[in-house]
Amino acid sequence: MPAARNIAFLASDMALAQEAKARLGAVYGDFPPEEADVIVALGGDGFMLQTLHGTQALDAPVYGMNRGTIGFLMNEYAEEGLIGRLEAAEETVINPLRMKATTAEGTTTEALAINEVSLLRAGPQAARLAIYVDDRLRMEELVCDGVMVSTPAGSTAYNYSAHGPILPIGADVLAVTAVAAYRPRRWRGALLPKDAEVRFEVMNPGKRPVMADADSRSVADAVIVEVRSEPEIRHRLLFDPGHGLEERLIQEQFV
Repeated sequence: MPAARNIAFLASDMALAQEAKARLGAVYGDFPPEEADVIVALGGDGFMLQTLHGTQALDAPVYGMNRGTIGFLMNEYAEEGLIGRLEAAEETVINPLRMKATTAEGTTTEALAINEVSLLRAGPQAARLAIYVDDRLRMEELVCDGVMVSTPAGSTAYNYSAHGPILPIGADVLAVTAVAAYRPRRWRGALLPKDAEVRFEVMNPGKRPVMADADSRSVADAVIVEVRSEPEIRHRLLFDPGHGLEERLIQEQFV
């Protein structure tokens, strides 16, 4: 990226991240995000998602440094040479998902998800769901603990834990992955075009309630959940050369 003159440092509430923000700000200066050429996020993957959501209206790219745990979306932390790292960084652009969840009472909630939109059973019994793709019924009944639609960027998160596929970051596809599917017992999910619109309809929601979630924004008692990619929103992430998101997605498949 071009020379980073103004840097905004954002940190999670963890002491390690707050201490890093104070030290880095003293060395490089610390501007408000609205005035920054680049935003440096200090924390873990959860804080990176929070930062991307909070700054999506800004044009500045986000460069993460790991002050959390896993740090899949983060670069290694180092205080020295930050300007050079920012100037050499490679950019990856990702689009979020838009969730529209309607409850039994008729209220509707919309939220964005960078990783995945998930539906999870909210009671002792498995959820029963019908799946539509572009208004065409594709599965009359999925009995499961849950199901999700994942972006390539989120395919190594909850999706991978549920045995879903890892998607190359440039792939124009979405992954639909079930959590503990009971029927069809051997259903392994589906890959859909990025512009597909997926609708889940909850069957017997009074007896089998379902919660919908988009990057930790949850909607209880959902009866219809619609999911589609949001191409108008572009999140710009920066990674050190050779350690970008695509390389990490490939590496994750060989460990």
